[in-house]
Amino acid sequence: MDTKKIKLKGDKAIEQVPSIKDKALRINLNDNIYGTFAEIGAGQETVRHFFRAGGSSGTIAKAMSAYDKDFSDAIYGIEEDGRYVTESRLKKMLWHEVDIMERRLSREKHPNKMFFSYANTVATIDFAKQFKGHGWVGIRYQIEPEEDYNEIIIHIRFKETDSRLQQETLGILGVNLIYGAFYKYNDPKKLLRYLYDHLDKDQLEIDTINFSGPRFADVDNRLMSLQLVKNGMTDAVMFNPQGKNILPAAILYKKNILAFRGSFRPVTKVNMDMYEKSLKMFLNENKVEVDNTLVVFEITLSNLRSDGEIDERDFMDRAELLCSLGQTVMISNFQEYYKVVEYFANYTKARMGLAMGVNNLVDIFDEKYYRHLSGGILEAFGKLFYRDMKVFLYPMLGENGEIITSDNLKVHPRMKELYKFFKFNGKVVDIDDYNPEILEVFSREVLKMISEGKSGWESMLPTGVAEIIKEHNLFEYDPKKFLKASN
Repeated sequence: MDTKKIKLKGDKAIEQVPSIKDKALRINLNDNIYGTFAEIGAGQETVRHFFRAGGSSGTIAKAMSAYDKDFSDAIYGIEEDGRYVTESRLKKMLWHEVDIMERRLSREKHPNKMFFSYANTVATIDFAKQFKGHGWVGIRYQIEPEEDYNEIIIHIRFKETDSRLQQETLGILGVNLIYGAFYKYNDPKKLLRYLYDHLDKDQLEIDTINFSGPRFADVDNRLMSLQLVKNGMTDAVMFNPQGKNILPAAILYKKNILAFRGSFRPVTKVNMDMYEKSLKMFLNENKVEVDNTLVVFEITLSNLRSDGEIDERDFMDRAELLCSLGQTVMISNFQEYYKVVEYFANYTKARMGLAMGVNNLVDIFDEKYYRHLSGGILEAFGKLFYRDMKVFLYPMLGENGEIITSDNLKVHPRMKELYKFFKFNGKVVDIDDYNPEILEVFSREVLKMISEGKSGWESMLPTGVAEIIKEHNLFEYDPKKFLKASN
């Protein structure tokens, strides 16, 4: 009998995803992978898979759960903020367990062992089912016995509303992470995608990831953040001026937020004038405290697409410039403004502001963007202005050289009364002390000048930005083009 695999016309190639048991078994059967599991919250679901797969004695040096807070503090130390489900706690767990392993297991006895430490600190859904739960999950591990340790740390948010289901989800994620760390470290983008093997996006959200160590020396964590949004693993990611990924919940919590949306391709004098003037107005508002205010420059994925695909190089160029100006950057999947406000409202009830140009405000009052909502534009505006939110409006030059503000902008006739309502109620306010000399500056014009090798674009950008573009050859800047153009 011919046992050859049958292929039929029309068959599609399907990627074979190893089962969770197979992943755990492959690791267990490797004589050199050896480590510890430390899990706090949601049971010991990850290590359970390794115990059940068989051959676990060759992989598991120790498994533990320091559930009691006093025990946990005695082992890992006390956190400054007194919290347990934090990145700092997870790192202490990973380092502590690796340190113990290195001290207790002789390298002479185990010359070929690649040590690892897997840890998680998690809070599952509460009894009232108000908070669905979240946690930090990570692995610290070697690829060669004498090599320095690598680290992968992720933050997760549970979406399921049952504690038992959340535990199972965490267990699967843990196995995926350990397996990916050892067998997919050469391709971090794939490693990210494989974290969702046997899981669904509506079970779990991954909103922060950081790679470090010798095997990830060339990995830009901002690009990895971009992948999270691109793959639909989360709606938004944030990073600080130093280029470090930061947990949105941690930085947005109870803050007064002023947000700017744009392509920032590149960031111009207009962008920075809008930022400075609107921030000044925002800080003068009631209920806004200087020390509690966060400015966020947001780039939406729809602005990152080039020919239907996300141009990663272009993204990095923009991120670099915004970071050099000391700004916090957010990358989101939100096409509409109301979704941005809705997202911020998950973390803060404090007063918020949006700064935008006249053309953006006119677009907001276009009904075509809200046809997917059952309540149409009224539902969107309810979400946009329901919170304590104000729009700071930067003027623009009209076709005939006139200055267009909130008083003379034109929305669709059907939207006139709706617009008047928000204007009358002080939800839309003009930025009055703008710089009239820079109203003709547009990012797209600057970009065109750079790509065509024309001079004069430098004066349209904030101080120091042109130098960064030239130094790093951003936005396809090529000094040879400029030499040709000048000759």
